[in-house]
Amino acid sequence: MVHSVIDAIRTVPPIVAYLIIGLLVFGEAAVFIGFVFPGETAVLLGGFLASQGDLGIVTLVVLVVLCAIVGDSVGYEVGKRLGPRVLRLRMLRRHGSRIDSAQDALRRRGGPAVFLGRWTAFLRAVMPGLAGLSQMRYRTFLMWNALGGLVWGVTFSLVGYFAGASYQKVASTIGKDSAIVLAVLVVGVLVFWHFRRRQGEQEEHEGQDAA
Repeated sequence: MVHSVIDAIRTVPPIVAYLIIGLLVFGEAAVFIGFVFPGETAVLLGGFLASQGDLGIVTLVVLVVLCAIVGDSVGYEVGKRLGPRVLRLRMLRRHGSRIDSAQDALRRRGGPAVFLGRWTAFLRAVMPGLAGLSQMRYRTFLMWNALGGLVWGVTFSLVGYFAGASYQKVASTIGKDSAIVLAVLVVGVLVFWHFRRRQGEQEEHEGQDAA
């Protein structure tokens, strides 16, 4: 199925290619398409097509980022409104241990778990729904979801763009390198979180001095 979708994207007019890529990225978490077709494959292909002049790289990046953020927001609402019934969906029942691990990550890390979940296919499909199920505040979810969608969308669009015709090889090796990518991202998130916390403490201190 993956190869047939890839072939379809490569042979249709640009506007249809944009539509297919956007729907695949949107549907990853919104309707759990990520269990069948990882969105990053479509994004890498879009980057390749942009490198060939068939698509515009700026348009592609904007489309991917928006669809990633909106799709995950829909997934959040699905989890929030359907509650535990989400976990009884047929496609999720066979991944019980992985679901438990994802829920544990949400309990321990909160928002940063949403950001980190963006970088693996399974978590990208389920993390938004689990965040809604856990009653995470939407404002918190949206902040980390938007940050993850932005960084992920820009990264994979540009990787596909610069990889050129080698994008399929890149897509096949992404899973092998995910541990390294995840480690780098964890460090980045921790630095960001530390800076944000320090900034908040500084502003609070300045407010007390002014009073």
